[in-house]
Amino acid sequence: MYDSKHSDLALLVDAVHRIRGRLREPFQAAHTGTGLSDMEITVLTAVYEAEQAPTVPRIGRSLGHPRQVIQRAANALIEQGLITLQDNPDHKRASLLAMTEKGVAVKQATKAETDAITASLMDAVDADAVRQATQLLNAIRQQIEAHSRIERS
Repeated sequence: MYDSKHSDLALLVDAVHRIRGRLREPFQAAHTGTGLSDMEITVLTAVYEAEQAPTVPRIGRSLGHPRQVIQRAANALIEQGLITLQDNPDHKRASLLAMTEKGVAVKQATKAETDAITASLMDAVDADAVRQATQLLNAIRQQIEAHSRIERS
C-alpha cells in the first residue's frame, strides 16, 4: 500500500535537508573567521562565482530564496565593502552586484581551507556517486522549475 506520508518526494526532501546539514557543518569552520552569516556567505559566493555580474533577483531565483532575503544579505555585504553595485544597462532598478578587492580577498582567504575540506570529504565518498547525484538533482530541479512556470501561467 502506498503511504503518502512517506512518498518518494518527501523522502527526497528529507535526504536533501539531511545532506545539506552534513555539508554545512564542515564548511562552517572555514567561514567562521569572516564574521559573515550563512546567507551573506551564500550571496558573496554567488557573486564571486558568477560568470556575469548577477542581480539580487537573479540570485534569489537561482537559489530559491525570496528577493528580500538576498537583498538584506547583499546590503550587509555592500556595507562591509565586500561587493558593490553597478549600473545595469538592461534594467533601471535591478543593479548588478560585483566583487570588490576586499570581497575577493575574503573569498581567497577561505579557499585553501574549503579546498582542504572538499578534498577530505571526497576521500570519504564515491566521486561517481557524487557526479550522478548532482546530475539527478539538477534534472529534478529543472523539472520542478518547468512545472512551476506552467503553474504560474
